[in-house]
Amino acid sequence: MNRVVHFEIHADDPARARTFYQKMFGWRFDQYGPMDYWLIYTGPPDQQGINGGMHKRIGRVDGSAVTGYVCTVDVDDLDAAIERVVDNGGQRAVAKQPIPEVGWFAYCKDTEGNIFGLIQHDKSAA
Repeated sequence: MNRVVHFEIHADDPARARTFYQKMFGWRFDQYGPMDYWLIYTGPPDQQGINGGMHKRIGRVDGSAVTGYVCTVDVDDLDAAIERVVDNGGQRAVAKQPIPEVGWFAYCKDTEGNIFGLIQHDKSAA
């Protein structure tokens, strides 16, 4: 089985969204490297749950932009997973891309048009 290991919040104004989630839930946000990407810590490491990330929304809110949380599933082989998505009636949404020193990720859509992320950990990704 493959577990959900990460979620993402896409925001028009990441600073405004950080303030909202900090006030609402007490979440901690740490900038990830030089990118405009923020790691989200939703609780202490000894507590059950997952952490996430936030970045500026990809696309405008016009019916095609991501407007919800995106959950990311850990896979052993990203290329094979993307192929399974397409073979099972889903679609590629954002092409395979590196996350330096973390791995490779892509966004796909299920048969209902819902976006989800796939990640293959590989510290040599660049």
